[in-house]
Amino acid sequence: MWDARNSVADMGVLGDIGRRARGAAALFTQPLLPDDLLGTLNPLWSASEPHARVVGLRRETADTTTLLLHTPRARTPHRAGQFVGIGTRLDGVWQWRTYSVSSRPRDPRRLAVTVTAVPGGTVSGALAHRTPVGALVRIGPPAGEFVLPDPVPEKLLFVTAGSGITPVMGILRDLVDTRPHALDGAVLVHCDRTPDELVFGSELRRLAATTGLRLVERHTAAEGRLTPDALADAVPDWAARETWACGPAGLLDALAGHWDRFGDPDALHVERFVAPAPVADPGTGGRVTFTTSGITADAGPGVALMAAGESAGALLPNGCRMGICHTCVGKLRSGGVRDLRNGDVHDTPGQSVRTCVSGAAGDVEIEL
Repeated sequence: MWDARNSVADMGVLGDIGRRARGAAALFTQPLLPDDLLGTLNPLWSASEPHARVVGLRRETADTTTLLLHTPRARTPHRAGQFVGIGTRLDGVWQWRTYSVSSRPRDPRRLAVTVTAVPGGTVSGALAHRTPVGALVRIGPPAGEFVLPDPVPEKLLFVTAGSGITPVMGILRDLVDTRPHALDGAVLVHCDRTPDELVFGSELRRLAATTGLRLVERHTAAEGRLTPDALADAVPDWAARETWACGPAGLLDALAGHWDRFGDPDALHVERFVAPAPVADPGTGGRVTFTTSGITADAGPGVALMAAGESAGALLPNGCRMGICHTCVGKLRSGGVRDLRNGDVHDTPGQSVRTCVSGAAGDVEIEL
């Protein structure tokens, strides 16, 4: 199993230097905060614009790469199964995407995200294929509810396809590290086109050989896509298991329908990463002002407030970037916003606005 602790030399001394430098800088920069100065010396010391440095790379498949990140000391710890926002600078503009954390939570300074290059995906392609060791990326706080409860259910089932294995890999690694007995009798059904394209295939096979985890591989090029009936054949007691599923929308929709008809819907937990469909009328757009940071940006029709702000250099709170987790919420101070998912316009001052799925309906001020 890949252990992030052995991938690079320990860099804790840098955090100690940063902490001492921050204290010393405060003496000379009062009443101003020293964060901007320290961020210039080392971006990992910045509290207002958290960065992470790529300190290791691992090629999982031809299209999938794991990035090992050295993160700020003050980073909020994640729970196994959660995701983070990752920002990378392309052509001078910060572009953000959301990726599940594939590493175990035990090391507060090490974090791994596994990126699959999506056909035509500018950001995913750059991260998966053109990110060198030493590169700096921005990192957002952890978010998401695709996590195991405490105590862990006695009978576990995981159903994944393609890169949907990523959050489950983080969960499995954490269980091996902290509660290996929870894997006794657990089942993972993992799908991809061929054995060679199965993300984390080698590690999962080792887990199945050394723990109580049962691994069911489905190679869709030869066997076709997984259906609820095929799942029931592979795991006859599926209805008695607490299930976590992540993968393409079609698979998740089919599983949800099957659980609704023949199982307990509350026993199925799904992770969906699907961008909101744009509305037919994207509205007028406008100028957005983030009053806390003082940054102003032009948001064209159909452009999310978050995307406009990040393009102008703002580091905004973010999580799922799909309007689900409410991490990106700011209060509307003036103007109006349009929900890019359904076209509804909201213009009540003080109303909470999800910046990742809201566009400008004229000039607007947001408290962020």
